[in-house]
Amino acid sequence: MLPLNFLFSIDMQGISGYNRFKKTIGRNKKTMDIRDILSKCDHTQLAVTATWGDIKALIDDGIEYGTASVCIPPCYVSRAKEYAQGKIAICTVIGFPNGYNTKEAKVFETAEAVENGADEIDMVINIGDLKARAYDKIEDEISAIKAACGGKILKVIIETCLLTEEEKIRMCEIVTSAKADFIKTSTGFSKAGATREDVVIFKKHVGKGVKIKAAGGIASMQDAEDFVTLGADRLGTSRIVKIVKESKS
Repeated sequence: MLPLNFLFSIDMQGISGYNRFKKTIGRNKKTMDIRDILSKCDHTQLAVTATWGDIKALIDDGIEYGTASVCIPPCYVSRAKEYAQGKIAICTVIGFPNGYNTKEAKVFETAEAVENGADEIDMVINIGDLKARAYDKIEDEISAIKAACGGKILKVIIETCLLTEEEKIRMCEIVTSAKADFIKTSTGFSKAGATREDVVIFKKHVGKGVKIKAAGGIASMQDAEDFVTLGADRLGTSRIVKIVKESKS
């Protein structure tokens, strides 16, 4: 792990701190425990071609390797909850991947998912509303979905690859004000996924109690370690479990 004073420097100095991180990580690097990394992973299968067989295999792997949750399409939540038998948290997505469903549709999706057994909800904001600076509308939608969660965890996907730095910072403030549990970088279905710079911005600007999920393009153990070191509490990925499985074969 990197020295705490160095991480504090990253947190306080934003991107300049990240640039220093890039120069320093190599000589300070200490490999993290694989189990710690796996425990932060939302083991994910959201392909449009995903079958129930794929979802069962995902759950089996998530349980075996001790991931934080499995993240799956809403249509499989009920069967997944029954199949998992409480051995792993079930996460699903709302307004996915484009986010331009109505607030009412997203609230309905959320309530149905929770009724079907979802433990965690990953919602996508209306990015058009953000571009139009309709900040109150976005906060109202997140708050309504949080209420529909009934105490379950809510993660807010803001699709960082489509946003300016100013918009990312504003979303940190909105997510905090709406009392969501996590801010999340990406769907993994747009033009890019999580970046280290985005996690630095989140870490600097989210309020107390809001955690960070990096998702999309996390392709190696080094990626995972870097994101966690920078402040990510969760990682949305399918590749980390695959890497561990391949290392055992």
